[in-house]
Amino acid sequence: MIKRLCLVIVSCAVFFSFSWSPAHATGGDAFTSLFGYQAMEQNGLTHLPQWLSVLERHVLEDLPEGDCSEGFLTKCHLQKWFAFLESIRGLPREEQIFQVNRYVNKKEYVIDLNNYGKEDYWAIAKEFLYNGGDCEDYAITKFFSLKWLGYPPEELRIVILQDTNLRTPHAVLAVATSRDTLILDNQSGETLPHRRIVHYIPLFSLNETAWWLHLPPGMSLRNGGKTL
Repeated sequence: MIKRLCLVIVSCAVFFSFSWSPAHATGGDAFTSLFGYQAMEQNGLTHLPQWLSVLERHVLEDLPEGDCSEGFLTKCHLQKWFAFLESIRGLPREEQIFQVNRYVNKKEYVIDLNNYGKEDYWAIAKEFLYNGGDCEDYAITKFFSLKWLGYPPEELRIVILQDTNLRTPHAVLAVATSRDTLILDNQSGETLPHRRIVHYIPLFSLNETAWWLHLPPGMSLRNGGKTL
């Protein structure tokens, strides 16, 4: 679950003053109005230790080699993933995105408490592909899948949001294409343009280089005249 992280981010936002005035949205044209909300780039990733841990562990552990004779979790469990990624490398980009969403969504949904004995744990691809996972784990594996296919970080965002239908925090992957920003969601087999999804309120998004708060149009988050 990602509820605790959402509470931390929202608490930080509330600590600072909101002012209704024009604000400069940042973070790439494709994401400046994600789900109709403006993106405000924030400084550094230190507020997101779970994500920093994922980035570090991905580099060290999400590697294709491994001994397939072992029955427990090893790097061998990534070989099918890498084989799949190679099999779609030559497809058009939107077809790659669709296939990645479909492949990852086949994994079992399992809450963190059952998998790791923790309320909130962000899994790397190796852990997710072996254990299954919850919403942010699907989004993380999709993020790294597209990275392996050559998508640059500026075209990818993991989005933490509020699902107003289910009244619960949720996570998806947003991907910028030449035509639109597509949403890869473990709750859907389709990769839909973000504007067609009306029940999601984005809270914050992130990639390898930065993170962004998402605010309603016209609202700015300021601390002495500067963004958080």
